[in-house]
Amino acid sequence: MTSTVFTGGSLFDGHEHVGAVDAVVVRDGVVTDVRRAGQGRPRPEPGQQVVDLAGGMLAPGFVDAHVHAVQGGLERVRCDLSDVGTREGYVAAVAAYADAHPERAWVLGGGWAMAAFPGGTPTAADLDAVVPDRPVLLPNRDHHGAWVNTRALELAGITAETPDPPHGRIERDADGRPTGTLHEAAMALVADLAPATTEAEYDAALLAGQSYLHSVGVTGWQDAIVGAYAGMDDPGPAYLRAAQRGVLTAHVVGALWWERDRGPEQVADLVARRAAYSHGRFRATSVKVMQDGVAENGSASLTAPYLDRCGHPTDNAGHSFLDPAALTAAVAALAAEGFQVHVHGIGDRGVREALDAFEALDDDLRRAGRHHVAHLQLVHPDDVPRFGALGVAANLQTLWACLDEQMVELTLPFLGLERAGWQYPFGSLHRTGARLVAGSDWPVSTPHPLEAVHVAVNRWARDEAGRGGTEAFLPEQALDLATSLAAYTSGSAWVNRRDDVGAGTVAPGAVADLVVLDRDPFLGPAEEVGATQVSSTWVDGACVFAV
Repeated sequence: MTSTVFTGGSLFDGHEHVGAVDAVVVRDGVVTDVRRAGQGRPRPEPGQQVVDLAGGMLAPGFVDAHVHAVQGGLERVRCDLSDVGTREGYVAAVAAYADAHPERAWVLGGGWAMAAFPGGTPTAADLDAVVPDRPVLLPNRDHHGAWVNTRALELAGITAETPDPPHGRIERDADGRPTGTLHEAAMALVADLAPATTEAEYDAALLAGQSYLHSVGVTGWQDAIVGAYAGMDDPGPAYLRAAQRGVLTAHVVGALWWERDRGPEQVADLVARRAAYSHGRFRATSVKVMQDGVAENGSASLTAPYLDRCGHPTDNAGHSFLDPAALTAAVAALAAEGFQVHVHGIGDRGVREALDAFEALDDDLRRAGRHHVAHLQLVHPDDVPRFGALGVAANLQTLWACLDEQMVELTLPFLGLERAGWQYPFGSLHRTGARLVAGSDWPVSTPHPLEAVHVAVNRWARDEAGRGGTEAFLPEQALDLATSLAAYTSGSAWVNRRDDVGAGTVAPGAVADLVVLDRDPFLGPAEEVGATQVSSTWVDGACVFAV
């Protein structure tokens, strides 16, 4: 029997801040005792490990309800631009990577931010200056667009005469010539030509992603695209291999990719893949439907058109990838087979179409499915209370709810004042009874839960403070700290159906998926929540990360 006792700090139990505790005891991967302050520590056991919280806080391990772990891991082992933030910095990073890897026929990687470039669209000319002889393909952080050089455009045969593909757009200059940014499905014009990623590379990427997620306190997650997308192969086989080899230390749900050019006939294939992939700590029990794009490139689906820079309506209201009737049919077919449905909804029309599809389900079938809509950037006020009424979970990426450059430069001018106030309505969702779950969408943005929690509580990002950027964005939509942490722990564990073993909570009988934080964020000012760091991470009572 293995035994560990955590002592010398405080506890958040997945629902509320308990405060100081004398001890939390774990035996054979399960919490067996929680001793509150004044109850005293239990008698030590032979060979028992003692973890001194050193005044920090014990909490349930974070569960990321929307992440792309293999994709993020692959970027970390390639040309990783995620920690850079300027045009000049990106170009220098690409040059350094290309110089260090002359043997690689393509320069692959990604993670650049749209706000670093005018209009959010970098140019091939910048890449040509440092890599003129090899194709370069670099998806941006949200993976709804890619930056390519002239060599890549030439290999793909993309010219002024090339039509935009369905569900995609080639960025062009005034004469119609491609400039070096490919949006949505247009990425595939180049990505389909890139060298195949090997099994060994995918396996290494999964382990790199897992290691990074454990380092920020994440003990489980839902991978939001288990299928071929944006130049990546289906990561499902990598998860299966890791689970079979016993190296998958996290508990993971895979959201199988719904191919939007097919209909309900693909459900049989998804059922077969669910059975084939599910093994050990990996369960392919969800299905991801991407209903619209993103606001920054005008592809998020809106109920009224985007504005131009002068504030006048355009003829673009974004794009619903699935016709509403097709989405309703897909949701019905998936729910009938016992799948959870995980919908990407950024724009208010995309969100409404998802809710309409769920509302068409039988009430018992809908609630049993634990369905959820992710992102929820723009939600029409009429639709906010529908989440609670329908029992559809609100999957929040709270890090985005701030006045960062992407919001100020690429979103607010094109929405107008009224719609700008509909964004990321976390507080309203909570007040109207929505079940909240949370995730990062890494590698779109950092997977560090405490940085996301910081924005949920403050409505400004911690890294903005040094630039004086602490203006709260729609502060009435802030969440309190306990509610935000609950979304990232007990909430997301629920959506992953791990509540049956007590995941997301710290209580006797609960599985010991835990995180030790270096401080108790409840005891400091709200503006310092994001400074909290992870000291150690535990899955099933075993330490998977320690400083």
